[in-house]
Amino acid sequence: MLVDTKARVGVFAIALGAYLPQFPSLVPEFESQYEAFKKTLPDTVDLIDGGIVTTKELSQAAGDRFRAADVDLVIMQLLTYATSYNMLPAVRDLDVPVVLVNVQKLKAPDYPNTDNAKWLGELYACGAVGEMVADLERAGKRHAVITGVVEGGDPYVEKEIAQWCTAAQVRRRFRDTNLAQIGRPYPGMMDLYIDETNLYHRMWVYTKQFDWEKMWAIADNITDEDAIRAKAEDILDTFEIEGGATVETVWDMAKYVVAFEQWVKDEQLGFVASHYDGFAQGVAGKLDSMLIPAFSMLIKQGTACAVEGDIKVAMAMSILKTIAGTGQLSEMYSIDFPEDICIIGHSGSGDADISQARKPSMKIVPVFHGKTGGGYLTQFYPPAGEVTYLAITQDRDGHFKFIVAEGVNEEGPIFEFGDTNMRTRFTCGAREFVNRWSEAGPTHHMAAAVGRHIDTLVKVAKIFNVPIDIITR
Repeated sequence: MLVDTKARVGVFAIALGAYLPQFPSLVPEFESQYEAFKKTLPDTVDLIDGGIVTTKELSQAAGDRFRAADVDLVIMQLLTYATSYNMLPAVRDLDVPVVLVNVQKLKAPDYPNTDNAKWLGELYACGAVGEMVADLERAGKRHAVITGVVEGGDPYVEKEIAQWCTAAQVRRRFRDTNLAQIGRPYPGMMDLYIDETNLYHRMWVYTKQFDWEKMWAIADNITDEDAIRAKAEDILDTFEIEGGATVETVWDMAKYVVAFEQWVKDEQLGFVASHYDGFAQGVAGKLDSMLIPAFSMLIKQGTACAVEGDIKVAMAMSILKTIAGTGQLSEMYSIDFPEDICIIGHSGSGDADISQARKPSMKIVPVFHGKTGGGYLTQFYPPAGEVTYLAITQDRDGHFKFIVAEGVNEEGPIFEFGDTNMRTRFTCGAREFVNRWSEAGPTHHMAAAVGRHIDTLVKVAKIFNVPIDIITR
């Protein structure tokens, strides 16, 4: 990604201090289990180690480390029974979910050969989990439980932990990067309008405002011809350009992309929401004509760029790009009633990584429908197979909500006028899907990703402390 971030995950384990002098063999046993557990966490996150906690004081010390690191998530391993005071001081002052990993070392007891030390050290599970959740509830903390076994490996536990770490990455990206707003939302699309201060308070995203006059001059100082040539070749590698093209054909576009990439790095941008509604003449017209492919090159590198000034869908695109590797802006287009499928897509910038059915295409059109000017349109071709949609909306009090659905893209005819679009079948049928999705109150935009990702999105919603409506899966 152009602006890289890494989630910070607080990790600690708990055990009852009273057991340790009674059964000295538990100390090396627990140390071994905890070290092995930490190695199962993905190296895509930074671990903030709170250690093995057996007293309130050790728990407080772990909490100090977690707060100082501004962790995105806390994962706690239950080694054996422990009282809840071993947990609460470590998480009391944090506003992140606490994931209780309740894994038993052995699959089953060797009943006649199990003494207290072996039971407490290698076979104890479940007993303390309810206590922990009860006290997390009373403390107003978000929580989740993962139960499994170490012996022989447990794919379920591995998958759940990986999804939580991926979800934590979204929080870190929202906290560490900024959103660039260029211009304003498309006039009259009031579902897109937003209070940027409320956005910062509730979703941690800080908005930087930019004027188009500043953007027109962004490439004026780009003189590195080697960098421009390399970017021109990257554009040619990314797109199939109608009528053919050379490095010289896309030279000016490449110059702007180089400038935009430096701008993203300098401003720490994870999201861009833009709309141009001026007079597309001179340098303004030149930039406006090439914005769609230029911003598409940024999306390819992890910076979500949304047309029509839609901040909320830029966030949805970033979430899916972070957890799924693809994030394409979309909206409801049409219904094919005989086939019982929804045609879903959008014009404008898109994600080259979602164009897995064929190479993205670029062509020049005389007019951007409904918008000022004309220029380059890009079309991306998502593959047949599973797909996830995510919309972010708000209620009357400004609280955010996720709306999600899973479906299957099918082979068949699509529109060829330059807009990305796909044929999606939903288990509830096209008519019912449109009813359910619309009744959930989304904006008219959503983001799309290849694959099924609702399980991870549920975790993202819990990290952000927002409700999530699951329409169909």
